[in-house]
Amino acid sequence: QVQLVESGGGSVQAGGSLRLSCAASGYIFNSRMGWFRQAPGKEREGVASILRFGGSTVYADSVKGRFTISLDNTKTTVYLQMNSLKPEDTAMYYCAVDRPPWGGSELSPQEYDYWGQGTQVTVSS
Repeated sequence: QVQLVESGGGSVQAGGSLRLSCAASGYIFNSRMGWFRQAPGKEREGVASILRFGGSTVYADSVKGRFTISLDNTKTTVYLQMNSLKPEDTAMYYCAVDRPPWGGSELSPQEYDYWGQGTQVTVSS
């Protein structure tokens, strides 16, 4: 089993920054880890993904150049640094783990096996 606990959400004005954290425990040996978000009335969408080994990253076009996904030295905590936040970034943010074998898009929620409880990000204009 894998447990994921997110933190770091909150309310910020447009143009501001937040850093989300997700602490993972359990068997995540060769997983890819991702951040997703879901706004009210919308489908869950992929934001960013990172390979636990190798560090390769993928970003949604809507956040490229503004958000950065990274891992700590132990590779058990994944971060999402969010800069230049916009009101349209307002959503519940979730981290997730996709254990191998992998398939499909790195940003497809259907590919991920384990999910955290989410943390709310609200950006006001």
